[in-house]
Amino acid sequence: MLPLSFLRIHGRLIGFGFFMYFCSSAGQTFFIALFGGELRADFGLSHGTFGTIYAVATLASAATLIWIGRLIDRVRLPLFAAGVLAGLAGVSLLTSAIWSAAALAVALFGLRLFGQGLSGHTAATAMGRYFEAERGRALSIAVMGLPAGKFVLPSLVVAGLAVTDWRSLWLVTAIVLAAAIPLVFVLLDGHGARDTALRLRRETGKSGGTGDRALGAVLRDAGLWLRLPALLATPAIFTGLIFHQVHLAAAKGWPLSLIAGSFSVFAVASIAGTLGAGPLVDRVGARRLVSVFLAPLLLSCLALGLGNDPLAAPLFLGLMGLATGISFVIGGALWPELYGTTHLGAIRAFTQAVMVFATGFAPAAVGLAIDGGVSVERIALACAAYCLVAAALAATLRERPRAAR
Repeated sequence: MLPLSFLRIHGRLIGFGFFMYFCSSAGQTFFIALFGGELRADFGLSHGTFGTIYAVATLASAATLIWIGRLIDRVRLPLFAAGVLAGLAGVSLLTSAIWSAAALAVALFGLRLFGQGLSGHTAATAMGRYFEAERGRALSIAVMGLPAGKFVLPSLVVAGLAVTDWRSLWLVTAIVLAAAIPLVFVLLDGHGARDTALRLRRETGKSGGTGDRALGAVLRDAGLWLRLPALLATPAIFTGLIFHQVHLAAAKGWPLSLIAGSFSVFAVASIAGTLGAGPLVDRVGARRLVSVFLAPLLLSCLALGLGNDPLAAPLFLGLMGLATGISFVIGGALWPELYGTTHLGAIRAFTQAVMVFATGFAPAAVGLAIDGGVSVERIALACAAYCLVAAALAATLRERPRAAR
């Protein structure tokens, strides 16, 4: 863990990261999918059609993220973060008032862009840019905002849907997000001095890392493309399966409340994963872990594919949570470790866009497979096979010397 003296100095910045990760929940698949049954019923959508609309909206948000996400390299962090939350509150308000499938697509575009895309991008970029030796541990604390959201929100939504309609819950979401915007400025009070210190470290060559590389050079690095399949595995598989959690529960003969309750196990396991991965990343480096961190995800897919007992649900989500916690720390630390921090916003905007693209494609693929009669078990086993292939690709880079990059 980080020493208390470090937390006293940097606690607000780490708290900002936690806060932005938590707020990203409004645009995360686990949250949106909780309303899937109501949305499909109100607009007459099949699993495949709903998944396709979600995919198109997500892919459009990924394309937008590539250019808007790099603005964090030029706009002051407090203003950028406040703008992101204002946008997320606005599209949550729109979601509460949608009137057609076309309006739903627009709302999903905004939720994915400002929620999963820009909120997480803002948090990860801030942690990667302003921390060096303790980057992994700082990320491991900040990223716990995600499991915190998964721990608290599913049960609240399920309880809320029992007493009111889905539109009212999205209206409440919009109000809460708008009211939370001033907290950005409280948590980032005095951030100008931090920016000045970073600029001085860069000018004196004391910023650490392996040297700054622009996005164009990064895109020509084969290592980026060999590592990406492993980094995409957890968000894509989690999104593809959890987006269809209502069908998953029905196919397994589980009550939906079992899935919602198992998110508590997910959250605890995710916290364990983040806390364990942080010191490990600081000790051995994120690049050395890329080829091995998919083991819990592989086991999670096997638990879903081979188990029908109700105990398989918390096992599936618990292992998924462990994989998710580890992946967020590694994903947040890897790019500044490999390519420096000057162009980190642009680099992360690209990789985040690819991740959003993958998470947009996954629900459509799974939904179409469900419509085509493919069982949940076969889908889960296919995901397990993907984990093996992705790990093998990343392993080809494990022994490369640093000078070769």
